[in-house]
Amino acid sequence: MQNYTKYELEYPFHASPQLLYQYISTPSGLSEWFADNVNSRGELYTFIWEDTQEQAHLIRKRVDELVKFRWLHHTDECFFEMRIMVDELTQDVSLLITDFIRNGENLEEAKLFWNNQITDLKHVLGSY
Repeated sequence: MQNYTKYELEYPFHASPQLLYQYISTPSGLSEWFADNVNSRGELYTFIWEDTQEQAHLIRKRVDELVKFRWLHHTDECFFEMRIMVDELTQDVSLLITDFIRNGENLEEAKLFWNNQITDLKHVLGSY
């Protein structure tokens, strides 16, 4: 993993963990905000953006809490994870994104990608 840098982003949501989980864990939910289309065969997910297609294995999931995918085209153990967090005191819901960029790639561009995707997710959920 020395060729990659890990980063995390946290986004507040005005939505239930159960509803949010449906949008981060199912092909139909992911197709509404993350990619133009998402297909799955068991644990293998295919993400399609315009002319680009990427495959990832769903390597971990916890109902109403997290999903973790590993891209097939990476030789290292790179993954991206979406974790739903609920503050015990306030019951505020947030989505924590963990992802990696190759060393030398622009971290700000990676953050912009996630910011745009999460804006789309919030729009779909009506969670501003």
